[in-house]
Parts: sequence; C-alpha cells; structure tokens
Amino acid sequence: MLTRLEVDGFKNLLDLKIELGAFTCIAGPNGTGKSNVFDAIQFLSLLSDMPMMDAAQQVRGVHGERIGDPRDLFWNGYESKSPRIRFAAEMIVPRQVEDDFGRIAKPTISFLRYELEIGYQAPSGAERIGRLRLLKEALRHINIGDAPSRLRFPHSAAHFRSAVLQGRRSGTAFISTSEEQGEPVISIHQDGGSRGKPRPSAASRAPGTVVSTVTGSDDPTILATRREMQSWRRLALEPSALRTSDRYVDPRYMESDGRHLPGALYRIATSETSGDSQRVYSRVANRLAELTGVSVGGIDVVADDVRELLTVYLRERSGLRLPARSLSEGTLRFLALCVLLEDPGAEGLFCMEEPENGIHPANLPSMVRLVEELAVDTTEAPGLDNPFRQVVINTHSPFVVQLVSPDDLLFASVGPRRTHEGSVSPGLILKPLAGTWRASRDASPYTKADILPYLVSPPGAQLTVDLDAA
Repeated sequence: MLTRLEVDGFKNLLDLKIELGAFTCIAGPNGTGKSNVFDAIQFLSLLSDMPMMDAAQQVRGVHGERIGDPRDLFWNGYESKSPRIRFAAEMIVPRQVEDDFGRIAKPTISFLRYELEIGYQAPSGAERIGRLRLLKEALRHINIGDAPSRLRFPHSAAHFRSAVLQGRRSGTAFISTSEEQGEPVISIHQDGGSRGKPRPSAASRAPGTVVSTVTGSDDPTILATRREMQSWRRLALEPSALRTSDRYVDPRYMESDGRHLPGALYRIATSETSGDSQRVYSRVANRLAELTGVSVGGIDVVADDVRELLTVYLRERSGLRLPARSLSEGTLRFLALCVLLEDPGAEGLFCMEEPENGIHPANLPSMVRLVEELAVDTTEAPGLDNPFRQVVINTHSPFVVQLVSPDDLLFASVGPRRTHEGSVSPGLILKPLAGTWRASRDASPYTKADILPYLVSPPGAQLTVDLDAA
C-alpha cells in the first residue's frame, strides 16, 4: 500500500507531495497533469522489475517509439543543464512474499520509505541517445511508533494497523548511498542490522535499481519492497482485450488491459475458497444488473472442450445468451471490475483513468460505488474477504466528484512551483478539501466555494426534455 508519494522533476510534477488512503479520487480539468501522477507510479513500478531505459520506454509519452528519448520524462529535460528526478515512496509491504525460487520470505519490518534519484547522461562518441543514471537509492524503516502520525487516513488501529504493520529495526538502512571519488556507491545492508558487512556497488554504470536485482529470500525486506512495487498497476481496460476468449493454456489472472477476463472469472468461480461456483457467477450478475439498460439474467464462463476455449456469456432475462464480444464497451469495463472485486488474489495498487468513460450518467452511482468497494476496508483486517487493494482514480466529471466522499478527493490545478534549479515553473498542484484528513498539512486547502464548478450544472446544460415539443 502506497501511503505517501513525493515527486520532483518528473514531467510537470515539481515538489509534489501526495498522501494516499485506500481510495483516492484526483479531479481536475484536462491538461493539468493528473495522468502524470499515474505515470510516476507506473515508472516506479517498472523500475522495480526492469532496467531503467526499458522502464522509460514503457511510460506514457515515450512508449511506442523505437528509441524514445528518456529526456521526455524530465521536467525541462531538453533545456536543463542537470536534469534529475527525485522520488520518495512510503509504503506498507506484504508481511510474507515468495522469492523467484519459491521460498517464503518475511520482511524485518513492513513500514518503509524508499527514495530514488535518477539523472540523465548525454550521449558521447558513437551513442545517439543518452541514458538514465542512478544517482541515489535508499530504503529505510519507519518506526511503528510513528505510524499514527504517518498513516493519517481513517482506519482502525486495533484491526487494520495492527494487522498490516509488523517488526522493528534500529540503526542502518536496508539500502543506502554514499559517495566515493565523486561517484555514488549504493550498498545493501543485511536484515540483521549491524551484523554482516554491507554489499557495495558502483551506481554510475548500473542499468537498473538495486531493488530490481533482488530475487532471493536473503534480503527479505528489499524483496518485499520489490513485490509491493510490482503490484502497482495502471488499469487501462481495452474492449478488444475484454472481448477475447481464453485458451485453456492461457494465464488465469486478468491483465491490466482486461485480457484473460474469462480465465480469471473461471478460476475464481471454481476455486476451493469460493465454494459453489454458481454463487460467484450470481454475485457478478447481480452487480452487473445494477446498470440501467442491461438485461441480466445470469453470467457464466463456458468451457468449449473442442476448441479448448473459455468464453464469458451473459444470459438476458428473455433467455437470449450473448458472448462477451457482443457486449458494449461500458458493460465490459463494468464487468471486468466486478470480476476484480471477486478476486481475492488481486491485490496491490490500481490506478484508473476516468472510469466513467463509456458509462451512461444514470449508471455513474453504480460505477463509483464499485470502484470504492474495490479498495480495502480499513476498519477491518485485510484477508480473503477484504483483499489488501488500493485504488486511485482520476476524473474531470462533476458527477463523479459529487458522488465521491470529500475525504477521498484531491483537486488538480496548475500553479507556480519551485524547480531544483531554483527557477519557478508551472506545475501540478493537488489540494484537498478543507476539513478533511489531508487538509491539516496543506497550507491552503480548497473550500466548497473553490470547487463550485463541480457542484453545479454547467450553463446551458439541458437537464429536462420537453415532451410536448417532441
């Protein structure tokens, strides 16, 4: 669970600090940089799994180009003399993870702060494109005694906090950065603290982060950090992927674009923990039936042993059976979220861009309620019935803003921000509402008067239909 994110120098994110709870809605006009927050989270997740240049190629704005320029990720990257990006992420990591060799690893402490600084090195010689350079990496524990002041979102100390926080540590960090002859040297420190020598390595030519290299249980806390960051996903459900049937040999977990939806639903329905598979299908169908204009009599996955395919079918109340490829885009996206809600194995952070897209205004309450329920209930301990999921959405819809709790809202605008070079430049500003849990650390939170455009109908909006004129 990502509880705090700090970003400086990434696209238009300058000295940005965000506190996150189980569910967060970022609202604001197009062009403010709301999606750049998702890009930053996605970049951190990718950096935990692959080399820096490969991760840069997959971030929005660079992805798809054969030799995308990494300077696109930096604020003023083409003009700055010393482009750099700084990240800090405070997180609650899993209390138990599995390493790449199937061994169980338990972190020393589960509340951590990860810091990363990346620079850019211009091309030289025969090189035609520059590269990313690792300048700093650190992983430190956060004392559990500090948790009440660091975890400010509403939650139960007895049930939630005591269940997700564990362990203790004093002294050195798990990862630290020092300097030798003007070059950064990054060291891994054992979970045992001062016992054992640190393992240093020069960072100047490192292709990736230290976290991305830890695959075994010898460094359980760093491994748990990596697993947590790997679970941060950008959910971009694509109708073409959602309409595709699954082969018997395909994965049984839904991907970020919605691919393998049939396999995921089939696995959930037939798993031992679910009991009767029809109960799973009935819960999904009942949820889908909340959509106005969709006639739902039932949902199931049909296994075709001849073609070895799994296909989702919707049965209308009239008895007509429709395969997933015949459903509307909005219905398919809603269905995918219903399946995600049923999946106890789908944990981590999910970022969703404008979940209201393709949804009729009459169905927005159902959609908002669904994405809110995807997030973990912080009044209870996480478990099979309360998966440890976190959800962040962005929107420019006044209707969504009116449906979301004020505690969960952050409003986006563009304003002057100080850069690391000392200049002032337009950057993303996120502000909470006055009187909410995030507001006490914000110098000037928004009031309801500031967000009036989100609370009233736009001028000229047609809210009624003159039936006599029809």
